[in-house]
Formats: sequence, C-alpha cells, structure tokens
Amino acid sequence: MRACSVTDLLRLVRAGNLLVAAAGVLAGGWVALGAIAVPRLLGFAAVAAVGFGAAGNALNDLRDVAADRVNRPGGERPVAAGRLRRETAHLVAAAGIFIGVAMAALVSGTALLVGIAALVVIAAYSPLLKPAGVAGNVAIAAVAGLPLWFGAFAVGRPAAGVVPWVLAAWIHLVREIVKDIEDEPGDRAAGRRTLPIRWGARRAGLLAGALAVTFVPLSLALPVAAHYRGGYYALAVVPQLAVLAAASRLFVGRPERLSRLLKGAMVVGLAALVLGKVA
Repeated sequence: MRACSVTDLLRLVRAGNLLVAAAGVLAGGWVALGAIAVPRLLGFAAVAAVGFGAAGNALNDLRDVAADRVNRPGGERPVAAGRLRRETAHLVAAAGIFIGVAMAALVSGTALLVGIAALVVIAAYSPLLKPAGVAGNVAIAAVAGLPLWFGAFAVGRPAAGVVPWVLAAWIHLVREIVKDIEDEPGDRAAGRRTLPIRWGARRAGLLAGALAVTFVPLSLALPVAAHYRGGYYALAVVPQLAVLAAASRLFVGRPERLSRLLKGAMVVGLAALVLGKVA
C-alpha cells in the first residue's frame, strides 16, 4: 500500500481522535483504580473504543461528502476528495465494527451493549443528529465523553467515571457547537438545519460561550465533591484558561480556529483528572 493511501486511511478514521478516545478509556480506568495499571479488561475496552470510533468516523465521512467538499476543499476528507473509494471506507467501517464488538464482548455483555449504542449514535450523527440542533449536539457530546466512564466501568467501578464523563462531555458540547458554526457553509449546501443555521451563528456562539464559562465552576465543584487531590486543581487551570479564552472569542463573534484549542484543553484535562486520583 502506498504511503499516501495509509495517510488517507488515517484521515478517514480520524487517527488523532481515536488516540484521544483510547487515552480517555485508560484515564477513566486509572481514575477509578487510583493507580496507573492496564488490567486486561481495561485494555480490551480501549481497543473497543478505537474500533467503534473508527467505524463511526468512516460512516460519517461517507454521509458527509457533499458538505465536506464545501467545508474542507483542501482534501482533508479523502472520500470527498475522491482519493479513497467508497467501498474502501465501507470495508474500514466493517472492520472497525468487528473489532469494537469483539473487544467489548470480552469486557462484558453490558459493555457490548454500551459500545453498540454509542456506535449507533455516532453513525446517526451526520444524517439525523447534526440537523437536530442542540439535541444532536448534546447526544454526540455525551458519546464523545463516554470513554472515561467506559474505562471506569471496565475495571468494575463505573461510579468513579461519572465526574470525568460529565466534564469531558461538557467541553465536547462547546466544541460541537463551534464546529457547527465553522461548518455552516457546507451544512447549508447539504440542506441541514444545524443550530447556527436555525439560530444564526451569533446566537449559537453566545450559547457556546455561556456553556464554556459555566464549565469552569463545574470543573471545580464536581471534583471537590468527588474528593480529587490537589494535583487535579493545579493542572486543571490550563484547560480552564483555554476554555475561558474560547468563551471570550465566542462572545465577540470570533469562533474561528477554536476547535483545536478546545481539543487541546480536553487532552490536558485527561491528565488533570488522572493526577487528581493517582498522585
């Protein structure tokens, strides 16, 4: 296989996002265990998240061809750019589903049901949930934050994963609205009725900004209630400041290039959550 084909496959499955998902599962397990360890079931859960995520991303690329040709004319999406055949994307999705199902089943029957439910939400995002406005944003944010809870569940302590799940989902919700604002031209071309199209980009940005500001007290209150140690609060300052910076730009109507800032906040936030229970 040529190097460019490998690159396109990695773009199709959003390899970076899959690494974050796997890290989220591991982080959730470590928070629950209070230690850095990878028991067998936690490892299976991390691989399951990668498989389901790859499948969902491939399926959404197949659905998003028209919008991606407008929003990403530089060829970031290989199916829309014509560099990757639709049949190949379907094969990747099938392989991802197989891996996700097999690995989740090794964790438990409940883990398998959770994984399949998450895949259904991801697969339904482009055709059904994204046009649904806030409800779609909330649904996909909940699934995006789910790896943290899934990791805690895999080690037998699901309650320990609730606080990380809520905090991760909250930042994801802000980011999903920002992405919808960025994707408005392509979504209009595809005939979708996303939140920025329904409300206008300005009002959608104000909502995202309000959610971002609310994240800061939430990211303090919930860990206090869950008895996180001081290391969490020391490192959590970084994502908190990043989220506040994003909010300030959203309030003045400048949502450009915030998606990467928020993703970086999520990654540092994972480390903060682990530090709050392991150190």
